Amino acid sequence: MAQRADRTRGAPLAAVLDPEIAELIPAQGEWSESDYLWLTGQTNRLVELTDGRLETLPMPTDEHETIVFRIARLLAEALERTGGKVLPAGVRIRTRAGRYRQPDVCALLDAQDARRGNDFWQGADLVVEVVSPDDPRRDRVVKRLEYAQAGITEYWIVDPVARRVDVLALAGSEYVEHGAFGRGEVAASRLIEGFGVTVDLLLDVG
Repeated sequence: MAQRADRTRGAPLAAVLDPEIAELIPAQGEWSESDYLWLTGQTNRLVELTDGRLETLPMPTDEHETIVFRIARLLAEALERTGGKVLPAGVRIRTRAGRYRQPDVCALLDAQDARRGNDFWQGADLVVEVVSPDDPRRDRVVKRLEYAQAGITEYWIVDPVARRVDVLALAGSEYVEHGAFGRGEVAASRLIEGFGVTVDLLLDVG
């Protein structure tokens, strides 16, 4: 990536980067896909891209990461026996040209799926987001629309504050609610036959 020291830099992004790296960053609105892929190889922060603009996600809490670990482990146990692939946060998903997301958990029913790449995935069969209290709308509204447009078959929204798990199934170009599961219930997948997670087990992190 060419140097861009003469461009305006955003303080929030520069603050999370090594000073020498910060000298190279483009202005908001000018990030290319190759710039973004370069950046995410230089920092352990979760960063997403939409049409040239970056969004740095909040640092995860102990509660958040415990929930992510639990559901990723359970999904992996269910899918890897049948040849699927599950990864926790960090893998980049290209939902369309110029847009990348980093879901908390993403899964493919077939590990040999052509959408799976080493640098990023071109899509997924199922994604999970654990709602962050800083901006619940991001997971409940914005990403719901984006993941549906990307053709991701099933979307799980895990909300530690509301103590519920919403399972959304793709119907045409938008999601419909497969189920909203609360305490004492088992959140069940429509996509993966027989797969379910006890909400209390998932959310009670102690």
